[in-house]
Amino acid sequence: MAERVRFPSTTGPMLAGLVDLPEREQRGWAVFAHGFTLGKDSPAAARICKQLAAEGIGVLRFDNLGLGDSEGDWGDGSFSHKVADTVRAVEFMNASGREVRLLVGHSFGGSAVIAAAHECPGVAAVASIGAPFQPAHVERTFDALCQRIEAEGEAPFLIGGKALTLKLHFIEDVRTADLRERIRTLHRALLVMHSPTDNTVGIANASEIFRAARHPRSFISLEGADHLLTGKNQAARAARIISAWADPYL
Repeated sequence: MAERVRFPSTTGPMLAGLVDLPEREQRGWAVFAHGFTLGKDSPAAARICKQLAAEGIGVLRFDNLGLGDSEGDWGDGSFSHKVADTVRAVEFMNASGREVRLLVGHSFGGSAVIAAAHECPGVAAVASIGAPFQPAHVERTFDALCQRIEAEGEAPFLIGGKALTLKLHFIEDVRTADLRERIRTLHRALLVMHSPTDNTVGIANASEIFRAARHPRSFISLEGADHLLTGKNQAARAARIISAWADPYL
């Protein structure tokens, strides 16, 4: 069972979300941040959040600016906006009486939840799945466009069947974002999950995140999984691991 919600982004347009409600005794609440251009209804997001709900953890997953059912233009966003809107999602949940104790992020969203946790005093635990150590890693997705964007200010960007506009401020933002200090000073439990066969965001990223982190920190290898967790039960398995790990923090 899921509840449709809407809340304002930090830049004004309304963001659309789904709260996957706990299917049995409620254990706690979480916010999930999706990957680069994936959206709340992407297979990884939907399967992870539904499994967490089945484990008693309610989760808000939402579309970032200009994606899915959310308003606005994706090209106006950035990594900083993604982080700020993740904080806004936590504030929205807290205001509704559902105090968020856990942040979960996949891929680019994994980097975002690590950064966002610093602005969420009630959050006690953070789980990243296939996250890049530095947000600038995402440039590999559009490196052929960088020269044109730097010259013209923007360029059309086709990814996963979506026609988007990539703007110069996005590139400048990810290049200046440095996650190392955010990880070192997280002061929250951190679970790093990554597949050794991830061909999109290499396993070395997990090593860098884990080395930069302080205890309590944990690492789980998602053996056999691809970056998007598309294989049978891969996303559900990740969610079950997160559920068990997060129990002391909920």
